[in-house]
Amino acid sequence: MAENKHYIHKYETEAINQDGLNGASYVPNGLAVVVSNPLKDTPGANPEQLLGLSLSTCMGATLQAIEKENGLPHLADVRVHVSMVKGTSGLEFLVKARIHIPHITHAQAVDFVSQAEKRCPVSKLLSSSGNYTIEVVDSFDD
Repeated sequence: MAENKHYIHKYETEAINQDGLNGASYVPNGLAVVVSNPLKDTPGANPEQLLGLSLSTCMGATLQAIEKENGLPHLADVRVHVSMVKGTSGLEFLVKARIHIPHITHAQAVDFVSQAEKRCPVSKLLSSSGNYTIEVVDSFDD
C-alpha cells in the first residue's frame, strides 16, 4: 500500500508521447523533441539520452545550490552515462553519474555529492534501483 505523504506542489508538467520512437514527445505549449530508436541511425533523441539529460541537469542544479550555500562558484561538472542492456527480466538501463568538482578537495566533493543525492529529485527517484551509481572523480581523463 502506498505511503500517505503530504506534498506542497512547487511545479508540475505533463509530457506526452503518442508516437513511440517514430515521431515526437512533447510538453503541451512547450518543448517538443523528435524521438528515434537508439538502435537505428535516424535523427532524434531517445529515452537513454533524455534520462541522462534529466539526471545531469538535476544533479548539476542541486550541486550549484550546494556550492552557493558554501560561498563557492558553480564549477561542478556532471556527466551521466546511460546504457541499455538486456538482463534476465528484459531491457534495462544502467545509469552511471560521474561528477567532478575542481575547486574543492576530494573529500569535500564526496560530501557535496552525498548531499546532492539526497536532494535531487531525479537522483532520489533512481536511488532505489540497483542499476544506478554515482562516482566522484578527480578528472574526466580516465
